[in-house]
Amino acid sequence: MPEPANTGAASVPTDPVTARLEHCYTGIIHDIMREMGYRDFTLPAEIAPMVPGTKLAGPVFTVRGRVDKGASPHDTLLGWTGLLSKAKPGHVWLDQPNDDEVAHMGELSAETLQYKGVRGFISDGKVRDVEFMLKLGFPVWSRGYTPRDIVSHWLPDAFDEPIVIGPVTVRPGDYVLADLDGIILIPADRVTEILDLAEAAISTENRIRTAILDGMDPQQAYLKYGKF
Repeated sequence: MPEPANTGAASVPTDPVTARLEHCYTGIIHDIMREMGYRDFTLPAEIAPMVPGTKLAGPVFTVRGRVDKGASPHDTLLGWTGLLSKAKPGHVWLDQPNDDEVAHMGELSAETLQYKGVRGFISDGKVRDVEFMLKLGFPVWSRGYTPRDIVSHWLPDAFDEPIVIGPVTVRPGDYVLADLDGIILIPADRVTEILDLAEAAISTENRIRTAILDGMDPQQAYLKYGKF
């Protein structure tokens, strides 16, 4: 297996929204958004982290593609490398490949994205070169693994345009939070409001926890604080 290049990732400052989101968890964000009336903002549970327990947050760079089994090796690789060149530092690559046969991330691509300062990769498809990416430490979520690549099989359709994954419509610049429980999409235009409410709810949960550990009955704690 090739060894990773000794180049180091680009130093990209974490934006304040991403930093706040990293201190939250998907359960609390889900509950806040449900209370606000949102529906269909949780990605399919089958999209799982390569390393259980990994956490990922940030604004999304969206990619959409299609199967084209008549495409030439040159065209597929030209299209793919073009996507890599457009990836945005400080963002999470969120991929709707519309394909479940081949891998849509591998060792060299992951290292390229990491070097560019991309925070991680989430795909509604498969990936490969798992052993290498584990050593690289690049956060990856996918539906599974295969050694097959995109050559003469798949072409990109669009980037930085709305995509649909499961029941979720994702717009460029929306925020993603992924942890051991799953993946939540947060609309960019209300992310600050949602974070304010989530942080307040976490503070309330901490008070409930303290009260219960001090001997308060859980139902009494719920009636006092209005949450559980």
